[in-house]
Amino acid sequence: MRRGIPIFTACLLGPVFSAATMGAPKAALVSRSWQLEFEFHDPQRIEVDLPGVAEPSYFWYVLYTVTNSTRHGVDFYPTFRLVTDGLEVVPAGDGVLPQVFDAIASRHRAEYPFLVSPTKVGGRLLQGRENAKSSVAVFRPFDAEASSFTLYVAGLAGEMERIANPAFDASQAESAQNPSSFLFRRTLAVTYDLPGDPVTRQETSPRRRNREWVMR
Repeated sequence: MRRGIPIFTACLLGPVFSAATMGAPKAALVSRSWQLEFEFHDPQRIEVDLPGVAEPSYFWYVLYTVTNSTRHGVDFYPTFRLVTDGLEVVPAGDGVLPQVFDAIASRHRAEYPFLVSPTKVGGRLLQGRENAKSSVAVFRPFDAEASSFTLYVAGLAGEMERIANPAFDASQAESAQNPSSFLFRRTLAVTYDLPGDPVTRQETSPRRRNREWVMR
């Protein structure tokens, strides 16, 4: 465990709770398929001077290390999303310039000398700690009124389940607006509270409230 920043692990046999989305299947106590070890730090803020922008811009980021302790190599293509209590959805990388990653890599060079850019972390992940990858998920600022948010991380496990759509209209062609079924994937969900009011909470650290595996 690295010093200075709290780090948490989502392990193969970690605690599993009920699905966060009503109607979704429940995540199995132990993944029915492969699952990667995922160590992560709580979200942090960084201010970055960007070209053409008069004032410093700030971003949220989550440092992590992923390790394949399964019996075979797997394809690792993670997706990270923040969803606020106001239902604002912020995908990692949305509106984030390369200079932001450079600033984060510089800040944590002593702890993560081989930090991989989010745009290059995806691909085949071989077995063993010697092949572990460390990277970062970066998010643009979200609604200052938000008092909590949930971090969703997908791509860590192979478990998935397809559920029929009870509202599917068979008289119409199947489409994104009229799907015949929904595919749910095993996803790590970590909920944080943001203490303070909309002004002061921008300077506070998120407080981790809960961690669970969901099908989403």
